[in-house]
Amino acid sequence: MASGNRILSAILLAGSVITPALTTGCAEHHYYRAYDPYYGDYHRWGPNEEVYYRQWISERHYEYREYSKLDKDRQREYWDWRHKHHDRDSR
Repeated sequence: MASGNRILSAILLAGSVITPALTTGCAEHHYYRAYDPYYGDYHRWGPNEEVYYRQWISERHYEYREYSKLDKDRQREYWDWRHKHHDRDSR
């Protein structure tokens, strides 16, 4: 009986230690700060910025690529366009 309690206690302890590590690793991060070197400011890249980015892509008939994978000229083109379509949630 005492042996069963020890096994159960060990299982519960292991579960309580492992669970936070497993659930934290699965969390998806939706925001990061993107630096605009052309205007010298930061933008909060999240769902709102993604809407603007997709609008820019659509207007130019570009194929979708993640912003971070664009070449420097395209990034500059985006930030030029973006600063002309400013909103208060962009930083």
